Amino acid sequence: MSHRLSETVITTYQQIIPAVLGYLEKGRAHYETIGEDINEAVNLRLAEDMQPLHFQMVSVVHHSMNALTSVETGNAGPPDFSLAFNYADLTAHVQSALDAVNTADLDALDARAAESVTFRMGSREMPFTAANYLLSFSLPNFYFHASTGYDLLRLKGVKLGKMDFLGKMRMGS
Repeated sequence: MSHRLSETVITTYQQIIPAVLGYLEKGRAHYETIGEDINEAVNLRLAEDMQPLHFQMVSVVHHSMNALTSVETGNAGPPDFSLAFNYADLTAHVQSALDAVNTADLDALDARAAESVTFRMGSREMPFTAANYLLSFSLPNFYFHASTGYDLLRLKGVKLGKMDFLGKMRMGS
């Protein structure tokens, strides 16, 4: 049985991005319940030397929606962290990634699996095939930042469990 790249990548995004949106919504509701400004959550950090929730969510978008664009163009780089969002706008940014993923051209993605994608950061270049870029670089980063966002909200007392991270699993045969 042959397995398409799009079956792995797109379905992963379609499982985890709604879960991220779900925990962001629970975070908003929690802050509302305790009477604190939700926009303070944008700057939550696990440790002083780690990036805040804002960075984590921009990275979730970058390693999903923007990763698909990188496969189309063959060019990849770090996320644009100059983007300034409040909590509602950050949530909308994540929603835009889900919208893009849900309308991705699966056949075009599969057709580019063996094509070149080069990640550039400053003078450093990392050459990949599109499949290797997505599977060994972008997806691990996507999971890391999605789970870190979850952890940040848990740190503030948001009632989240493992199922809030896992989202809707693909079951059946």
